[in-house]
Amino acid sequence: MRTSPVVLHLDMDAFFASVEILRHPELRGRPVVVGGDGERGVVAAASYEARAYGIFSAMPSVRARRLCPDAVFLHGDHAHYSEVSRRIMAVLTDVTPLVEPLSLDEAFCDVTGVLHAHPDVAFLGEELRRRIRDAEGLECAVGVGPSKFVAKLASKRAKPRIGRPGSGPGRGVGVLVVTPAHQQAFLDELGVQEIWGVGPATLRRLSEIGVRTIGELATIPAAVLERRFGRASGRQLHALARGIDPRPVVADRSPKSVGHEETYVRDLVARGDLQTEILRLADATAARLRDHDLVARTVHLKVRFADFTTITRSRTFAEPTGSSRELATAARHLLTDVDVGRGVRLLGVTASNLSGESSALQLTLDVDADAHWRETEQVMDDVRARFGAGAIAPAALITDGAVEVRRRGDQQWGKSTSASSEEDPDR
Repeated sequence: MRTSPVVLHLDMDAFFASVEILRHPELRGRPVVVGGDGERGVVAAASYEARAYGIFSAMPSVRARRLCPDAVFLHGDHAHYSEVSRRIMAVLTDVTPLVEPLSLDEAFCDVTGVLHAHPDVAFLGEELRRRIRDAEGLECAVGVGPSKFVAKLASKRAKPRIGRPGSGPGRGVGVLVVTPAHQQAFLDELGVQEIWGVGPATLRRLSEIGVRTIGELATIPAAVLERRFGRASGRQLHALARGIDPRPVVADRSPKSVGHEETYVRDLVARGDLQTEILRLADATAARLRDHDLVARTVHLKVRFADFTTITRSRTFAEPTGSSRELATAARHLLTDVDVGRGVRLLGVTASNLSGESSALQLTLDVDADAHWRETEQVMDDVRARFGAGAIAPAALITDGAVEVRRRGDQQWGKSTSASSEEDPDR
């Protein structure tokens, strides 16, 4: 009789880059990078051919270009990736309702309750891979284990191997199943850096006491780890080294925050320009809130300066809101006491403390400007839904006669040098 949960982790292979190669078959076998190719661009994804040169996500695009001058840079299409992701997640929910997406390209599934129909979990993993390959032309890796922690590590081991430049990737096993009986042997061989939460500082402190593998960590008493790393961190290290991860797969997990941020081609120093950008970001953030019938009680302003110093400020509203005007007003107020003279490289507006709109908004008999503005924004949403995001916007967002708005994924990895201009900002 089965007593342990059976968790499946599906991870798409080089998702953004693979989707782009499907759209541009002539790029197959070439090093492809999705992201901004400007001076401040960032790599969002790299094909395995590009990874062979040492290119990885979050790397500055300038460095990626130095590592592989022949790499093909594509700016990406977040809306298209989201649509492909939606179809992939539908394949998973066709098997089990317990699907917890982590991002566009990976998700956990609790398949414990469906094993009566799919008793061979390895076959189930292969079947999911086949269905996604047939429907989308994309490859993925599947890891199976008794917990989220182990399943995610298993999928990582199932993925293709990065080869040498020009040689292409090595074939991965595709599906890797780790049973409770073999869990500890599987973990023991892995480096401690594979444990969630083990960053450079913790890795260094573990190395100081001679711990380099999870197997070595598993031999350290919990009390010793608690003294060295604190009670909470010590307990977590002790548990994960033994594969203990009780977190359930949570379907339909509500977002904790919604936000939008942009990195600019040139540092912004004029307060008026920053005020306009805050309105643009608040408009994008509020549109996403309303699209999901959410309201926010807190707004956060993020400012990154030219020297990469980053500060955040926040304000909590008396009543939750989904209004771009209210978010922008609060974020602009937060900017008032910030010295922007050294130049702003990145600006972000995020809404948090979210709740459903119908349950959060307090009814009132007052007729005020804010209420009228919320009605106006609802009309704007209707117009945009019918004619596109750029059909209507606050007048301050009109540039050279055209509406310039931001939506999720727009220029989020840095603007292409070919698209930049003297004053045109982006992320």
